[in-house]
Amino acid sequence: MKTKKIISLLPYQKPFLFVDKISEISENGVSGIYTYQKDAYFYKGHFKGNPITPGVILTETMAQIGVVCFGIYLLKEKISSENKLQIALTSHQVDFFLPVLPNEKVTVVSEKVYFRFNKLKCKVKMMNLKNELVCRGEISGMIITKDNE
Repeated sequence: MKTKKIISLLPYQKPFLFVDKISEISENGVSGIYTYQKDAYFYKGHFKGNPITPGVILTETMAQIGVVCFGIYLLKEKISSENKLQIALTSHQVDFFLPVLPNEKVTVVSEKVYFRFNKLKCKVKMMNLKNELVCRGEISGMIITKDNE
């Protein structure tokens, strides 16, 4: 499955789509990039005069690239444009080390821990352009496909 097709199958759209490109993908992992635009809605109030990307948005970016894009790839035999994807985050544990500023580009790297019964658990990390660790953790989710009715 081509990476642009995977992104097109994501159940998100702007302003809540946090995947610009999938750099690499295989049966064992995925990496992708995203740039946080300076006019993103969440910067208006986080923090006054000194905006940084909220941790929940960093976690969502890691989940979209590291679990959802990866899960679509792993389920490629079962997924088509005729299916609706239902995504459920089942657990996450993330440690944060550096802030991400407006207009900053990050790379997300995800490594499969296990994938069974449509549940995917991954070790995920986010790096900035200086290759510094921004955050890392484990994220698990379920992906269910249903035929469109």
